[in-house]
Amino acid sequence: MKIGVTQIILGGMSLNDTLALCQDAGYDAVELTFGEGQDTDINMSDTELHGIAAKCEDAGIEISSITAGYADRGNLLSLDATQREKGAVSLARGLEVAGALGVGGILLHPGQLTVEGTYQQVWDNLVGVLKDLAPSAEAHQVAIGLENVWNKFLLSPKEMRDIIDEVGSDWVGTYLDTANMMAYGYPEHWIRELAHRIKRVHFKDFSRSAHQFVNLLDGDTDWQAVMEAFRAIGYDGYVIHEVGGDREAQIDLAKRMREIVAM
Repeated sequence: MKIGVTQIILGGMSLNDTLALCQDAGYDAVELTFGEGQDTDINMSDTELHGIAAKCEDAGIEISSITAGYADRGNLLSLDATQREKGAVSLARGLEVAGALGVGGILLHPGQLTVEGTYQQVWDNLVGVLKDLAPSAEAHQVAIGLENVWNKFLLSPKEMRDIIDEVGSDWVGTYLDTANMMAYGYPEHWIRELAHRIKRVHFKDFSRSAHQFVNLLDGDTDWQAVMEAFRAIGYDGYVIHEVGGDREAQIDLAKRMREIVAM
């Protein structure tokens, strides 16, 4: 496995500073975030994106995956077709960005479930969007990783498995977060259930008694069981942590990750 950090938790850190951190900490990879008005901008040309890929390669840091979205990225779980279209446009552009970078995975946070309508309507709408974009994902050779997030949707590994299988594309899977189910489940269950459908992994930890995310190795995650489950399904790809903290904390987190993957 290759360990890394996501820019999601680096507080807007520049690409240069992110790569320097990865080098100092000994991370193998980084998950880049593409938005608007930043040095990793979603509107960059292919030439500019090739420059970013070259800069990462020169630094010896692999790009594990990306996140990408416009400032108004909509909500794929909304019953409002306009909101879903905005989400689809962001995801479609993200696939283009990842393809230009030569990166094989993109994180998809589908949005927040609202009270309107029915669960099945939201499910069907999301399946439709993912089916529509699966050919683009294949064309760009970028796997869409639907993340299990705190959004009142896809609350069990069986649900996540079923929605991926209904989409029916090898280019649509899950981006597994090891802590986002900890309040109501166990990551090892999700790993065994989802198996080959897991495209990328976020590492976090969670304290059930405090009901909050905590530093890696300081929570209730049975990391030995998690690593055994990953080995059992043959997952040996990127594991990217999503834990906040200052520069020294990020360096320490690399040590904690190496301890975990060695279990």
